[in-house]
Amino acid sequence: MSMQPPIISVENLSKRYLVGHRTERSGHYNYVALRDVLAQEMRNAARKAVDVVRGRQVVQGDTFEEFWALRDVSFEVRQGEVLGIIGHNGAGKSTLLKLLSRITEPTEGRITLRGRVASLLEVGTGFHPELSGRENIYLNGAVLGMSRGEIRKKFDEIVAFAEVERFLDTPVKRYSSGMYVRLAFAVAAHLEPEILIVDEVLAVGDAEFQKKCLGKMDEVSRQQGRTVLLVSHNMSSLAALAHRALLLNRGMIEIDASVSAAISMYVSGAGPRQCVYDASSRTPRPHLSRIEVETSDGTGVHRYGEPLEIKFWVSHERPMLRGCFSFQIINEKQQPALHAELYYPNHRFGDSPGVTVLRCRFPALRLNVGQYYLKTYLSELPGGEFYEGLDGVAHFEVIRSDPGSPWGWRSDACTYFDDYAWDAVDATTEIVT
Repeated sequence: MSMQPPIISVENLSKRYLVGHRTERSGHYNYVALRDVLAQEMRNAARKAVDVVRGRQVVQGDTFEEFWALRDVSFEVRQGEVLGIIGHNGAGKSTLLKLLSRITEPTEGRITLRGRVASLLEVGTGFHPELSGRENIYLNGAVLGMSRGEIRKKFDEIVAFAEVERFLDTPVKRYSSGMYVRLAFAVAAHLEPEILIVDEVLAVGDAEFQKKCLGKMDEVSRQQGRTVLLVSHNMSSLAALAHRALLLNRGMIEIDASVSAAISMYVSGAGPRQCVYDASSRTPRPHLSRIEVETSDGTGVHRYGEPLEIKFWVSHERPMLRGCFSFQIINEKQQPALHAELYYPNHRFGDSPGVTVLRCRFPALRLNVGQYYLKTYLSELPGGEFYEGLDGVAHFEVIRSDPGSPWGWRSDACTYFDDYAWDAVDATTEIVT
């Protein structure tokens, strides 16, 4: 019997963007005649008009250059498979999902989808802000090709999962970002698409809801045979959920393999080590805007037994009167090697609006050799309101400068390695007291 064709086929997929630049003229004697300015603006207007007529991207600026967000990407996904997609910022993850969701068209290549697709790429995807939560549920179901009767059968499950009963008839433009995401995910997961595509948007929800979503994705793939594509920086969740993973680097597939192999290559730095993290998004909620790992050589390589300092910039537009922060150092097998915490009321930070820098110093870090990254948690009070959790950020490497034991320094032998001393005593001469 022949094997069933893949539910997703991607062949030689590429996406090119045109980036516009405004010509800067400077210098005391660099005069430009009015007729030259008018001629340049008329050429730009004519070019934009042609782009509009031909359905091409409209580029602002006098000159432009090509930027390839994806280049020659090919892979297949089988029905019921969970595919993780990882990579550093700018690797092409979101562009790939937009192409698979048919939000934008590829420049080159071909995508074949055998089933209905539900996408959750950013807060508010597929929602009309003026419509209520109830109306948006029916609208999304209609977009997926479901009848009103089919949607009605799933309606109660969607509302219960999203926990928005009280605001069901409120326009979604008045929802908080967390409420928006809860309802959007509930709709996407319960209206039975054959393919579910989820971007890092789930990071907006609280910790309990993230667990709930991961459990639902596991259920729809294993029990219902639906296909899930998941972009996430949460390595531990990805390892538990995905069957295999793609690692993207500069718009190309670095590796298509098991989740552990892809994460190992990601952590080891497919590209330069990133011991500094800068937030790409801006949010009024308390969040980490920057992280710096100050390794012993200053380039992301740390020598065993030397001091290590990590700084965290916490941005908060309002006071954090009971702020709590903790982080873990995770090894390349996604195992927590160390945990450090800063809990209220033993420590206070963020009493005034602004940015608070938290500094944690290890006098002599004795992690075993290998690759590491950070996982962070920011909240109010232990068990209180959860603000943000980062995973897979601020990579660094631990090495040792002396030969050491040939047996004790294998990264698979232990996570933490401390100095020790042995004694060997003949049992017949040992005195027991």
